[in-house]
Amino acid sequence: RQRNAKVEDLWSLTNFFGFATETFVLAANILDRFLALMKVKPKHLSCIGVCCFQLAARVVEEECNIPSAHEIIRISQCKCTVSDLKRMEKIISEKLHFEFKATTALTFLHLYHTIVLCHTSERKEVLNLDKLEAQLKACNCRLVFSKAKPSVLALCLLTLEVQTLKSVELFEILLRVQKHSKISDSDLLYWRELVSKCLADYSSPECCKPDHKKLVWIVSRRTAQNLQNSYYSVPELPTIPE
Repeated sequence: RQRNAKVEDLWSLTNFFGFATETFVLAANILDRFLALMKVKPKHLSCIGVCCFQLAARVVEEECNIPSAHEIIRISQCKCTVSDLKRMEKIISEKLHFEFKATTALTFLHLYHTIVLCHTSERKEVLNLDKLEAQLKACNCRLVFSKAKPSVLALCLLTLEVQTLKSVELFEILLRVQKHSKISDSDLLYWRELVSKCLADYSSPECCKPDHKKLVWIVSRRTAQNLQNSYYSVPELPTIPE
């Protein structure tokens, strides 16, 4: 449960900084790989999550767009210091042998999506990639899907979407993709049922979704007062003659 909440925080951070879906998916992947190797205390999970986010951003994003460690800590409201983050980065890096890049479900989703569009006579916009990516993000927020093969998870999302479109041609293309990828019917059916349930739960109004609004700069009352006083203390500029 705490892991799922932390991944949702990573989703919020990704949206706040305007980063790519790939950054979020890779951050969740790094987090899951680390948690599979190490037992961590709940109090350290926040620092670990922020560190995974920073590592993923370095892999995916342009260096000039990556915020400083101090800024990420402030925005995420993580109760750790820059020194804590550096120490955690060293631990994660060593445990993962500095292998941060990974073939994720997003990799296969883009690949399969391209294959389908290349072989279909349907309109190109019929399979909305943004929608599929959003559904993948929802799945990434559930620990159970960290155990699914990336290729299977990607194909599940596509087959469920094609079912809603009721396109025989698209379904036949995905059958060929499944055969070529050597994905068994039993695997596909098992995970597709879980994905379907996850997406149904996530679309319900009772489901708690990542709260992007809570990610704001934290300004103390004293700082706010000083900012207000400094605003009023600025002298009026003299009138500029014509």
